[in-house]
Amino acid sequence: MDAQSYSAALTELRTVRDTIKKARAELAKLEADRDQRITRLASYAKAKADRIAPAAGLSVADVVALAPALAPDSLTAAADAAPQPAQPAQAEQTVAPTARSAASSKTQPPTVITPPAAEPIAAAGIPAPEQEPRTLPSIPEGGAGDTWFAHTSGLASTRPNFTQQARSTVFLDTTTGVLVHRQQTHHLDLGNATAVDILTAVFHTIPEGVERIYITAGDPWHRDADRYPYLRDAVAAWLNAPIAGWRTDTGRGRDRMAGHFVHARNPVGRYQRDNGDHHVEIRSVGEWFDTAGDDPTVIRDAFVLLWQALRRHWNDAVIMGSPSQTGRDLWTRTIPQRGQYADGFPVLSEELRGLLHATAGQGRNELITPPRISDQLPQLVEYDRTFAYAKHTWKSPVGTPRRITATTFASWSQKEQMRALYGCGHWQVRVTVPDTWNHVGLLPAPAPGDRAWHYPATPGTTFTTWAGGPEIHTALTNPLQPWKIEILDGILWEDGKPLDDWAKKLKETWTNLTAQAHFQGDPQQARAAHLASRAVRSILLYGIGAFAQRPRMVTGTTPRSMERDVPADAEIIAFDDQTITWHKPTGFSRDPNAHPEWAAAIWSAARAALLTQRHRDDDTHAGALHTPPGTVVAFRTDALYLTQPQHWPYHHQPGDYLLRGHLTGPLPAPTSEEELLTLRDAGRTALTTSQEP
Repeated sequence: MDAQSYSAALTELRTVRDTIKKARAELAKLEADRDQRITRLASYAKAKADRIAPAAGLSVADVVALAPALAPDSLTAAADAAPQPAQPAQAEQTVAPTARSAASSKTQPPTVITPPAAEPIAAAGIPAPEQEPRTLPSIPEGGAGDTWFAHTSGLASTRPNFTQQARSTVFLDTTTGVLVHRQQTHHLDLGNATAVDILTAVFHTIPEGVERIYITAGDPWHRDADRYPYLRDAVAAWLNAPIAGWRTDTGRGRDRMAGHFVHARNPVGRYQRDNGDHHVEIRSVGEWFDTAGDDPTVIRDAFVLLWQALRRHWNDAVIMGSPSQTGRDLWTRTIPQRGQYADGFPVLSEELRGLLHATAGQGRNELITPPRISDQLPQLVEYDRTFAYAKHTWKSPVGTPRRITATTFASWSQKEQMRALYGCGHWQVRVTVPDTWNHVGLLPAPAPGDRAWHYPATPGTTFTTWAGGPEIHTALTNPLQPWKIEILDGILWEDGKPLDDWAKKLKETWTNLTAQAHFQGDPQQARAAHLASRAVRSILLYGIGAFAQRPRMVTGTTPRSMERDVPADAEIIAFDDQTITWHKPTGFSRDPNAHPEWAAAIWSAARAALLTQRHRDDDTHAGALHTPPGTVVAFRTDALYLTQPQHWPYHHQPGDYLLRGHLTGPLPAPTSEEELLTLRDAGRTALTTSQEP
């Protein structure tokens, strides 16, 4: 083969690659459509797996895996008749606590025990999935693991010694062409609403220039979505379309952010003039709150109210491009100037940050489907924990972490063990679900897929996982039946309050704006105050998420004529006739504000509060474990979906369970997230309608 033939063959190979990518995308769509059709067929009372299977081109087992309610009666009966595993023997010298009154629990706390391994009970008639669950990482034994328990040299969160600069901002509705700049409203001709159309129209109208353009409606990056297999591809193409006189921004200043951010719903386009004298961002206001078609003037007023409210607590507060940037900037301005952490909060070793990234999940998202719940729901009731994460910022891990091995933990007294589990820790544990358990799962376990989690609840199941102290404590002291927990390894910090001042100020800001929204007589200003209060929620929520510092993913573009310059470790995420768009991981950056231990502790506490939460003023409890078995339909981050209404107290405080939706039945039980969200929206509409005067 000569050089010319080689080049020609490469060209043909690229064509085959592109065809394969498109074919795979189309196949994935068809398979998803097939699975949804099977699920819908399964709702028919007389549906049978052996009729559906040949029509779908699948085996009976595949159909049953998609719709467990179609499991043949003979298999179910056989499974019911099968002998159950014996009660595991308890370890010597320790006794698992039995259910007892709250009073006796205080005098004799439960003991952490070491149960022998038990085989999980397979779902009746359903074969084991082909994918294996992820195996979570562990801390190396001996000295290799001990080196992880240190801070990164020369890296700490410190109070800034500069004043953040505000950016000139406009608000643009790309559907109507309405542009709001300060107190002025303009009407623009945006043509096809491409990036070049938007930049040309905005800078023609405002010659002095702007630095940030918030898109309030229209989602222009979705205009050509039908031409691409994935929404993300359409967004990447919109961001990367060539613009005469402009190029992708390379970043500048102390809050340096370079390149476009490709996101299916809320992307960020960053551009600079070819001569480098002007920089501008195009962003979605959806990062901050759901607008529901609000006029750009109302959204401008919401940001003004937000800035004014924040200034009452931070005299140098500046609203940055995103809630997460704003949240972290405001937090750095609460770092104490004297005391133990006046020199800053040190950042964990990269090894521990990587471990927390792999083993500390975020919100609990779980849909419970038949046969675990009834095929027909009497009703669907949604409870949402108001400003939930703000409830769990009063205590966070600080100081140099300690490793707590299984041997060390076993040597402690029962009181010392429970104090450690109630403190700021992250634990590797072996868990056994009690043999008589009949409620939802309590602890997250790794599931197939990247960062996927599920919550085993089948009696007798044993699994190994990592979990935070609040969840471990809940599993041992829950109001129904203590679970059996074996501590395998752990990380323990001192208790501290690095987020308390920041969170208190944000909670006060949220309370004031919520009150304005309620008592404001002008409907437009009331709506603006409501949106501003939602923005405060986003600042705290995404600010906490920013502490987690995921490994960085860099997105880049390369001309098709220079394909050999695409990095070898990059994944191609989009392409057209001119450009290849790719991204690649770059590991953890030297971010001085990386504190995944704080995010992990808050997420763990929030997941635990979905199960049980005490209301001291009312001397009562709320949460999934305070509902009858079989009535929990779903968990969704900080929301709970039930088949029965509850009389839980609501005082407009962070963490309180707010009734958000109520849909009367009978209703078919949702079997997919899409079906759940459809019912959720209908329930919210029904509740709002019933509350109207």
